[in-house]
Amino acid sequence: MSEKKTDRRTLKTRKAICDAFSELLAEKKLHKVTVQEIADKADVNRVTFYKHFLDVYDLYDKIEEEVLVELGLLILQLGELRSEEFFSHLIGYISDNKSIFKMIFSPNGTNLLRDKFGKMMDGLFRQLLTEQTRLDLNDEKIVFQSCYRTQGCIAVIEKWVLNDLSEPKEFIIKTLSELDRNTEKLITK
Repeated sequence: MSEKKTDRRTLKTRKAICDAFSELLAEKKLHKVTVQEIADKADVNRVTFYKHFLDVYDLYDKIEEEVLVELGLLILQLGELRSEEFFSHLIGYISDNKSIFKMIFSPNGTNLLRDKFGKMMDGLFRQLLTEQTRLDLNDEKIVFQSCYRTQGCIAVIEKWVLNDLSEPKEFIIKTLSELDRNTEKLITK
């Protein structure tokens, strides 16, 4: 990515390329996606694609990097927000970036981004549990309980995304909040 200031047209083009790529990756494996397919779907030419990215893998890496930074910032807020507020922000972000999350949870994806997302959430849940229970960060109880909490949250989000966000955001937020609060109560007893 260029360090210079980007104008709205450039941002719009990059978004179109990323969205097109995300849609294609939801349909086929990463190594089967071509620059020409992305360019056609984004309604840009190949030269325009190459002005922004080196190749398909560079595009994937840039999307992964951007999403991980944004998710990391959101996840760090969990310690400061009530469950419902946190999940409201997270679900809003996912809804705003629907095509990218369809790519993340697609059976055709690499699962790298999904795994990194899970590790970030797991790390945060472990830290929160450590603070609440005064147990060591690597205590077996903390490790397994945070794994359960993380995978439960991700499973609900994944099901919602793969169902094309068909359930209302409010329903998913409420469901995640209730499950998370109840899990936290069981864990901290």
